[in-house]
Parts: sequence; structure tokens; C-alpha cells
Amino acid sequence: MDRNPASRADVLADLDRFPYPFRDNAFDEVRAVHVIEHVADVVRSIEEFHRLLKPDGRLYVVTPHYSDFSSFCDPTHRWHLTSFSFRYFGPDHGGFGYYSPARLREISVRVRLLAFWRYLGLELLVNRSRRFRLFWEHYLCFVVRGKVIEFQFEAVK
Repeated sequence: MDRNPASRADVLADLDRFPYPFRDNAFDEVRAVHVIEHVADVVRSIEEFHRLLKPDGRLYVVTPHYSDFSSFCDPTHRWHLTSFSFRYFGPDHGGFGYYSPARLREISVRVRLLAFWRYLGLELLVNRSRRFRLFWEHYLCFVVRGKVIEFQFEAVK
């Protein structure tokens, strides 16, 4: 799905216009690869992905990490996200669960680091523990730079 006819997408539609042209519970999997940073409303887009998924369907999201150069060099990027940006859709919503009724169960979050740090083994360390990943994002990520974040969620319906 894309709004640009040159993309040769199967479905031409604008991701900022809701609802998307599919029925409820239509898909086992929705893949948003380098998409979410471009939409006008992240919460509404995630709600729409949730609507499209069957119960227990999978949502796969890939986005640049906010510490990566690519997050800021593309003028079409509206959002600069962290590995905790989607917590509002799960049980660990920090008291802000009222933003959306859509619920997702986090299956995995993987941060990819720039090659230099990956070769030194720091990517393994960042992804080993949620607590260390939080420490890294708060204090170290502008030295030990992230590249992309890969999320996998399961729709809770």
C-alpha cells in the first residue's frame, strides 16, 4: 500500500486517511517497514493496523532509531522514535493507557546498532536486557549510536 503510483503498490491509498481500504480483521500480519516515522498520527495509524489484524495477528514495525543520522536527514520523517515508543499499547503503558483502546502484546524489540558498535558486541548487550536498553537510550545512545528498531507485536482483541 502506498499513495505514490510510481511505487507500483498493489493498493494506492494514503496512510494518513482513515479507515484504510480493508475490512476489519483482514490480515494475519501487517508489516510497516520504514513507514511509521512518516505518518501524521502514530497512535491512529497503530490503531488502524490493529483493526486490520485478526485476533493474535502480528504487527511488524521497523523504524530508524532516534539517535541515527537517517532519522533526521530525511525531511519526510515526522517522528523520531525509541525502543519504548509503543508502550502505550501494552500493559506497561506508564499510566497513559487512555490514549488508545488498541492493545498489543510485545513479542520482541531489537535495536540494530551502527556496524562499528555491532562488531564490538554492543548490539548484543543492548538487546540482552530491557533495563540495559533503557539505560543505553537515556545515557549512551548518542555515543553508541542506534541504526534501526525492529518491533514485533501480537494484536490483543
